[in-house]
Amino acid sequence: MTGMTVRHVAVIDIGKTNAKLALVDLEAGRELAALRQPNRARTGGLFPHHEVGAIWDFILHGLRQFASGEGVDAISVTTHGATAALIDGGGELALPVLDYEFDGPDDMRAAYNKVRPDFSETGSPALPIGLNLGAQLFWLSRRFPHEFAQSSAILAWPQYWTWRLTGVLASEVTSLGCHTDLWNPHEGDFSSLVDRMGWRGQFPPLRRAGDILGPILPEIADRTGLDPATPVVCGIHDSNASLLPHLLGRKPPFAVVSTGTWVVVMAVGGSKPELDPARDTLINVDAFGNAVPSARFMGGREFEMVMEIQPRQSDPSDLSAVLKAGNMLMPSVAEGSGPFPDARSRWIGTEPTGGKRHAAVSLYLALMTATCLDLVGAQGDIVVEGPFVSNEPYQAMLEAATGRHVVASGGSTGTSIGAAMLARLPEADIALGIADNPRADLLLVRYAREWKEAAQIA
Repeated sequence: MTGMTVRHVAVIDIGKTNAKLALVDLEAGRELAALRQPNRARTGGLFPHHEVGAIWDFILHGLRQFASGEGVDAISVTTHGATAALIDGGGELALPVLDYEFDGPDDMRAAYNKVRPDFSETGSPALPIGLNLGAQLFWLSRRFPHEFAQSSAILAWPQYWTWRLTGVLASEVTSLGCHTDLWNPHEGDFSSLVDRMGWRGQFPPLRRAGDILGPILPEIADRTGLDPATPVVCGIHDSNASLLPHLLGRKPPFAVVSTGTWVVVMAVGGSKPELDPARDTLINVDAFGNAVPSARFMGGREFEMVMEIQPRQSDPSDLSAVLKAGNMLMPSVAEGSGPFPDARSRWIGTEPTGGKRHAAVSLYLALMTATCLDLVGAQGDIVVEGPFVSNEPYQAMLEAATGRHVVASGGSTGTSIGAAMLARLPEADIALGIADNPRADLLLVRYAREWKEAAQIA
C-alpha cells in the first residue's frame, strides 16, 4: 500500500483524561467519526497505573466499528507523554504502566537528582511527581529491581500500542524528547542519563514518526475485520501531532497552542530566548527531530478544577460584566507546574458564578497561555488547536494579551489530523480549516495589563 492510496486513517489518541479513536478523512481534512471513553488510572496494586486492558478493548472495538463502516486504510497512534511500558522477554508487561501523577518518584528525588542531566543538555526541566519519565524509570528500577531487570524493552506510550498492533518494537524522538531527561535534542541522541543507568540496550531502534512499522498482526485482523495488510505507522507524542500540519503548511515564525488537559505552547522560528526550567519551559522535539522551544501548564485540568458543576458557557454580556468588574483568577490553580509553579491561586474581586465564572476562567487560561508564549520567544501568528478553539473569550483575550493575530484550527482537535498525516508523509497535504478570530478591544487590553501586573507581584 503506497502513501498516496491512504485516505481513511484510524487514529488512536490516548489522552490523560480520555481515550479517543477517530477516523480521519485525509482528503476532506476532517474527522468522519470519533469514539471516546474516560481514561482513569487504577489506584490499586503496586502503584497507580493505567488500565491497559480497558484501553485495548476500546481500541479493538472501535477499529471493528470503523472497519465495518467507511473502512480503514492505515492506523496511527498519538498519546500523552511521560509514560512508558516495560516489556519482558515473553511479551508481557514487566510492571504496570505507571500513572505520571503518582508521587512515588518524589521519594527518591534526591538520589535521582544526582544522576539526571542538566537542563542545558536535555532541555528537560526538573518536574514533580512522575512528569520526568527518567524519574519514573529510576524509581521503578530501585523500587522493583527484579521486575525492572526482567524488562527487555522500554517503550514510550505511542510505541507500546503500535507494538501491540504489529509486534514490532520501536523508539521515536517526539516521545523521547518531551521532558523525559532521556534525550539530548542538541546531539540527536540519548542523554547521558541513559548510559549512566545502563538503559540504552533496553530502548528499541529509533524510527521516524511516519515510518510504517508493519501490517497489523493476523489476530488483530481477525478480531477487528480489518484488512490484514493494514499498515501501522510508528506514532507520535500528542503535542507534536498538533504541530505537524503547521510545520508542513505554514511559514515561520508562528506558534502553535495545543490545548487539552495540558496546554502546550510551541514556538517555531521565534526569538529563541534562554529558557527558564523553573517556569516549566522545555525543549520538545518535532517529528523531524528538530528542537522546539516550548512551555506548558495544566489548562484543561485547571478549567475542570475551577468550573466543577458550573455552566460551561458564557455570553458577551457575561464577558463584559467580568471585564468591567475586574474579576480575576490568579495563578496557579494546579500548583507545582506551569509558568507560576509556586503561586497559590486566588480571586481578585468577587468570585463569580455561572456564565461570568466561565468568562473569567477563560480569560485566566488565555493570560496563562500568553505568559507561556512570552517565555518561549514566540513570534508571528498564534494557532490554537484542540478544545479551546470553541472558547470565544479565550481566543479574544489571547489576541488582546499578545497583540498578535490568533487563528483557530478547524475541528475539535488538531491532534488526530496531525497523527493521521503521518500515514502520508512526505506527500501529506491537507486543508487546515483555519478561521480568523475577532480583534481585541480596549477593555480586554486593560484587563490583560492589570492581570500581568498582579501576577508578577504574587
